[in-house]
Amino acid sequence: MEWRERVAREKRASFADQDYWGRPVPGFGDPAAQVYVLGLAPAAHGGNRTGRVFTGDRSGDWLFASMHRTGFANQPRSVDRGDGLELSGAFVAAAVRCAPPANRPLPEERDHCLPYAAEELELLEPAVILCLGAFAWDAACRLLDIRPRPRFGHAVEFAAEDGRTLLGCFHPSQQNTFTGKLTEPMTDAVFARARELAYGSSTASPSSR
Repeated sequence: MEWRERVAREKRASFADQDYWGRPVPGFGDPAAQVYVLGLAPAAHGGNRTGRVFTGDRSGDWLFASMHRTGFANQPRSVDRGDGLELSGAFVAAAVRCAPPANRPLPEERDHCLPYAAEELELLEPAVILCLGAFAWDAACRLLDIRPRPRFGHAVEFAAEDGRTLLGCFHPSQQNTFTGKLTEPMTDAVFARARELAYGSSTASPSSR
């Protein structure tokens, strides 16, 4: 909490004229979503600035571009809360709701924030939880009380006892996208698989279910 508020006060020079959100960042998306996308935490100058997760940073640009190509988003960019972005069939959230220093939240921060994700899952009842990175994968396993925890990997699938499927994807961080560890085709393939698992087809529209 102290870090997110300090960042909002001090700001980055390129955003000095903007009012930072500086509070916990909620999830957003389609209230009837069958695909729940779980990330790590809001970026200090992304979601912590704009008030919407994966909005205003390069990870968000990568994520929503893929979701647009695979039919989950009406546009490829996520700039601010008023940019017109709408999700269809998907809901996006983060395991930790406040921006942590160096994007490395502590276990106690994760545990403090998980009840928010638990409530979203209870309300949405999604068929697929798409986990962006090992941290989100671990958080999803905790949310579903999966033991022993299956090993995270890109495109790895795990069928939980309650019928939901955990689906892994490397996090769209610059470290992964700049080095080629995560490519656009890799990201698109995971979202296409999520659609197939949730809606029965990799190309079907969520509204047709």
